[in-house]
Amino acid sequence: MIYRRKVFSKKYLAVFLISFFVLNAIGGQEKAGSISDSKVKVGKKKRKRKIKLPTVDLSHWKVTIPEGKGKGGAISVRPPEILDYANNEVLKPFMYNDSVSGALVFHAYPTNATTANTKYSRTELREQMEPGNDNVNWTFAQEGYLKAKMAMGDVSRAENGKYHKVIIAQIHGRLTNEQRESIGQKDNNAPPILKIYWQNGKIRVKTKVLKYAGVDQKGILYKEAWTDDKGKNFEQEVGFRKFTIEVKVTDGKMVVSLNKNEFFVYDNASIKRWGVFENYFKVGNYFQTRDKGAYASVKLFELDVEH
Repeated sequence: MIYRRKVFSKKYLAVFLISFFVLNAIGGQEKAGSISDSKVKVGKKKRKRKIKLPTVDLSHWKVTIPEGKGKGGAISVRPPEILDYANNEVLKPFMYNDSVSGALVFHAYPTNATTANTKYSRTELREQMEPGNDNVNWTFAQEGYLKAKMAMGDVSRAENGKYHKVIIAQIHGRLTNEQRESIGQKDNNAPPILKIYWQNGKIRVKTKVLKYAGVDQKGILYKEAWTDDKGKNFEQEVGFRKFTIEVKVTDGKMVVSLNKNEFFVYDNASIKRWGVFENYFKVGNYFQTRDKGAYASVKLFELDVEH
């Protein structure tokens, strides 16, 4: 009996020790596994995105939106009210911040609220050299420079499958009060000497040319004296990526560039005679369709103007 008891005790002790070490090993693995899992879980936690707000200086710009009382009645918001655009309930559907990309977004779709002399809608900035005043502008002799970093946001397609086109920047002409009176025109509107389009992923440039080179100094003031050139595309396709447009005008010359890589130079007879007009820059979303259900959003990241 004594012998058997000793044998049993040794077996029991051996089993106990083996069980103890096995259980501890398993427990250690479970603990290690739980720590590893927690690290994985922590690693999988979504990082908070940093809020990016646009830094575009709007103190010398007014905005026109496709909201208002019909044709010619589109609403415009000038400085200083435009500076608080993020809290302006009228502007919010058309001009707002994209806090992910850090862009100022201009949204537009066809409405009955258009500006004079056009059937298309726009959410577009208009330069004001003197804040709040449309009557102070510049000539080519005074020179002008614009740099805009932009990107196309969402845009609808036409029935042919191509994206709807948008004018994203312009140099618009303007008559002085004396010029307006001399030709009996009811407003100060003159043709746009420059229109820059986003068209199916490409940047397209169009300018005005004289229909008749020998027109006199009074005749040149009429809109009918001018027509669009054939236009041309930059080779690079920008698609929905960021791109930078630069426009530099001097007396009798205009240079338009894309991403500092491609350049169009205009120094023809028509440009040289354009000096008779005043001008102002425009940037944003001038939507070029009346198709039902169409829409477009243009992103603006940087905007600089010099004179």
